[in-house]
Parts: sequence; C-alpha cells; structure tokens
Amino acid sequence: MLRLFACLLLLWPLSAAADEWRGHGGPVRALDVSRDGKEILSGGFDGASILWNAANGAAKNVLNFHAGSVDTVAFLPNGDFITGGEDGIVSLWQPGSKSPVMHWKLHEARVAALAVAPDGKKFVSAGWDGVVKILASPGTITELKGHQGPVNAVRFLPDGRIISGGQDGALRFWKDGQASEVIQFPSGITALTVLPDGRIAAGFGDGVVRLIAGDQTVKELATGSLPVIALAHSPDGKTLAAAQIRGAVSLIDVASQKIRGTLVGPGLPVWSLVIMPDNATLITGGGDRMIRRWNMSTGEPVGALPIAKTTDEMAAYADDPGAKIYRACIACHTLKRAEGPRAGPSLEGIFGRKIGTEKGYAYSDALKGKDLIWTPETVSKLFEVGPAHYLPGTKMPEQTIGNAQDRAALIQFLEKATKN
Repeated sequence: MLRLFACLLLLWPLSAAADEWRGHGGPVRALDVSRDGKEILSGGFDGASILWNAANGAAKNVLNFHAGSVDTVAFLPNGDFITGGEDGIVSLWQPGSKSPVMHWKLHEARVAALAVAPDGKKFVSAGWDGVVKILASPGTITELKGHQGPVNAVRFLPDGRIISGGQDGALRFWKDGQASEVIQFPSGITALTVLPDGRIAAGFGDGVVRLIAGDQTVKELATGSLPVIALAHSPDGKTLAAAQIRGAVSLIDVASQKIRGTLVGPGLPVWSLVIMPDNATLITGGGDRMIRRWNMSTGEPVGALPIAKTTDEMAAYADDPGAKIYRACIACHTLKRAEGPRAGPSLEGIFGRKIGTEKGYAYSDALKGKDLIWTPETVSKLFEVGPAHYLPGTKMPEQTIGNAQDRAALIQFLEKATKN
C-alpha cells in the first residue's frame, strides 16, 4: 500500500483483497447501520434490500418488494427499518419479515432520501417530484413544497427542525410544516448530514463539501471537480466521509476542517457509505455490487471474514473462494435439507435435480413443471444472465456473477457442499 504524505493529504489505494460482501445484483445505492452496530442494511439498483450481520458479513435476509431500485434505507431506533425506492414508495419492515409491515406511495417520482427522527416516532422523505413529506404516527402525512426540482437529501436537526437540499441549490429549513428559512447555493445539493453539535455538512454537484453553522457557510472543502454522491459522519462527529461520483472517498477531519486522506481504487463508483459506531470503520457500497469495510485510520481493508463463523455448515470451507461467493446465498438457501427451506429451497442434491421439485418448498407457478435439470452448466448460466432472464417468473432476487472465474468457484463449492 502506497502512502504519500503523513500530514495534510494521504492517498490510500483500495486493495482488491478487501473484505467484500457479495449479494446485490447491481450497484449498492444505499447503506445504513443499526444503532447497536450489529446489523447493516443495504439497498441496490437490483431492487433488493439486504439485512447483513455486521460481525461476519452474512446476509440475514434478502427483501424484494420495490418495483425498481432501492435508493435509500434507514434504521429506526427499535431495530425496524424503512426503505425508499424508484417507485415512489416508502416501506416499513420488521426484522425477520419477508414483506413490509406497511407501505405508502408518498412520491410521484424516485424517493431519494429518508431520515428518521431521534425518537423514531416520525420520518421524512425527499422525492424527485420536488416534494418533502413527513409521516408521523398513526400515519399522518404532511407535505412540504418549495423546491424547484428534485429533492436529493433530507435530515432532522437536533432542535426538531427538518432540512432539505435540492437540485435547485436551495437548503430549506422546515418547522411545524412550514418553511422557516432558505439558503441559496450556486450548485445543486446532492447530500446532507448533521453533526452532533448541530452543524450541517452538505455535498454539492460542484464537488465541494460545505460546513454550515446557523445560516453561514464556515468552510468549503473541494474534494474534486465531480459531484459528491454520498456523505456520512462518524457518531462522535470528528470525521466526515464524502464520496465522489467516480469513486474517490475523502476523509475530512472536522476539527481542523481539512481533508486528511483520500481512498481510491476498485469498485467505482462508490454509491453509498456509512461509518460504524466504533468511529473507525467505513462501510462503502460500490458500483461493482460489493460492500466493503475499511479502517479509516490506515486506509486498509478490514481483514477477510472468518467464514467458519457464519454457520456451522460453513466451517469446513473457510478457505474456499467459492464459499465466499456463496455467503450471499445463506439468507435464502441452506446446504442441507435438515435445516429446512428459507426464502429459497435447500440446495442439497441440486445437481441432477429437476427444477421445481424440491419437497417442502412453494415454487412459483412459472417454475412448476418446467423442463430443466440443474447441472453445473445450467447453474452457471443462471448467474451469467440473471434469474429474471433465465427463468422468467422466478421469485429469486435478480443478481448476476459477471466474472467467469467467480462462477466456476461457486460451482466447484456447490458440487462439494451439496452432495447428499
């Protein structure tokens, strides 16, 4: 790893050997971490949301509901979570549920951002229809209008006010359902976060991150010439992370108001990021469908996952590259029938089995009676072109494995691990 200057600016290359979580079939567009740091929630361009075990990177639940990409996700204080999508719908989920507890069609265009009040009693959404909406218990919806174009970001301030930022360059403050103040900027606002001390950090289309206190810009930091696409702060308020549209992530020291390091490398662009409660670990979601973990002090990837700890049945395959790819399948499939079906059928004895015939699993009508035998070739083709193309009507989440070597590694693993 190349380290350039140890003072103002460090450049850390992101190694391909990083701790990589595979599961989405498209770029990872949204990330959030639970209050206790035990779970991570992601949303993807593939239309799926995935609940991950933060300790070992195992996919606990793969959720498919939105008709289009999932662009924003957020945890509630009690462990429930919400998702917002390209379909204009916001959905409320409980851990372990396969479908949302409730959902609302709040916007006539993409839901670009969600924020939850500190007490969890209400949340706010920002839409590309130019509208901000507040949903409070027991389902009261308040509409906030004023932006001239798509609204990209929204957050709660410590005093209960709401701020929203739009493509129109306006930072709007809302109180009791009414606009109380507007600050106009020369570039569109793409991301917002609020530091523990109440200062606002805003990312802009011109590549600048601005720190705002009250109605004054106190610092401008140029991360580059390209738009800032995601912004997050550490829980202690000491570090800001800003991702540009081509993938570089700038780490900003809030006290000195200087960029102290930049992460660049594979998986571009970085579409989403979040900082863990330890104030030291950065989680990024990439255009290559991967989720990665990084040590913010060193710029190095967090060590490879101990796959043996994921489940007992995986212990024998800790060093198998195909097992690492299979990790994303654990939420939906088991390797042994004794564990029963999950969201998908057990994979024990899959090779040589006719599709739609595993006992104890409710297949979709489209697959019942279909004339296809699972072989290494057909399974490989499934992940090459994607389930929706290979098996129209399947309930399987849309995801592909574009790398032929990765597909081969997965097949070799399944041949060993699914034998009767």
